[in-house]
Amino acid sequence: MAQRTVLLVLFDGVQSLDVTGPLEVFAGAEKHRPGTYRIRTASLDGGPVRASSGLTVVPDEALADVSDPHTLLVPGGEGTRAPRPELVEWLRAHGPRAERLVSVCTGAILLAGAGLLDGRRATTHWAYCDKLARDHPEVQVDPDPIFVRDGRVATSAGVTSGIDLALALVEEDLGRDVALGIARHLVVFLRRPGNQAQFSAQLAAQTARREPLREVQRWITEHPDTDLSVESLATRASLSPRHFARAFQAETGMTPGRYVDRVRLEHARRLLEDTTDGVEEISRASGYGTPEAMRRAFVKSLGAAPAEYRRRFHPVPAH
Repeated sequence: MAQRTVLLVLFDGVQSLDVTGPLEVFAGAEKHRPGTYRIRTASLDGGPVRASSGLTVVPDEALADVSDPHTLLVPGGEGTRAPRPELVEWLRAHGPRAERLVSVCTGAILLAGAGLLDGRRATTHWAYCDKLARDHPEVQVDPDPIFVRDGRVATSAGVTSGIDLALALVEEDLGRDVALGIARHLVVFLRRPGNQAQFSAQLAAQTARREPLREVQRWITEHPDTDLSVESLATRASLSPRHFARAFQAETGMTPGRYVDRVRLEHARRLLEDTTDGVEEISRASGYGTPEAMRRAFVKSLGAAPAEYRRRFHPVPAH
C-alpha cells in the first residue's frame, strides 16, 4: 500500500486538541504499520503558531512548500473566527486536490469559507452550527452527529470528535484491528458512531423555566418505561394537552415527543454499555416495549442495531 501523507494545517488561535488528537491517532497507526502515513504540519509562513490555550506549536514547513497531501486536515479554534484571507485562499486552491478533506470542530467554517462544503452535508461544534448554516446557506448543516462523511469530505463536531473521525479513517485505511489497537492505547472507545448525538438529551434541550415543566423533564428522565404520552405528561403538569405541548416546546426548544425519544434512546444506550441485561429486558426498561421498536429507534438515530452498538461499546463480553 502506498504511503499516505496527512497534512495538518496550523494557524494562530488553533484549538490544540483539534491538532494533537487526530495527530496521535495517525501517529499510532504509523507505529502499528510503519510506512503507512507521513504526517506533516504546516503554517502559512512556516513559523510557530500560538494555540488558543497558549501552547506554541512549531510546524514542519510553510504551506507554500508542501506537496498535495492524501489527507488534508483543518482544525478549528478561535483563529477560525477571523481567519487570514491568505489561509482561506490556500484552502480554496489546494483543498480540491486532496484525496480526503477533513475538518475538526470549527475548521468546517474555514472549509465553508473556501467554498469546499458547497452542496455538501457537514457538521461542526454544536455552538457554531447555526452560524455555519446562516453564513453559508449552500452547506447542508446537520447539528446532531459527531462527524459526517460526504464523499471525500469529512467534518467533525467539537474537539474530541476529531479523534473519533481519525479512528474511523484509520479503520477505513488499515482495518478494525489497527484502529482498535490505537483506541486501546489512547484509552478511548472504538468508536462512537458518526451519527451519535453530540450531547445528551438533557443538554440538548433547554431547561424549562417553569417548575411544572421542569418537574415533567425530571419525571421523563427518571421514568422512561412509563406512559409518557402528551396526555399523561400534561396531566402531571396540570395543563391541557395542547397548552402543555406548546409550552414545553417554547421552553425547552423541542417537542415532548422528541424529548421522550432522546431520553429513551440515551437510557437504552447506557444499559447496553454498562450492564449485561438482555435486549428484551432493556427495551422494556427504556419504554420501547419490544426489541423491534428499540431496534428501529437505534438504526434511525445511530445507524446501528442494539446488538452492534453493544459490541462496539460494552467493556466486557455481553451475556
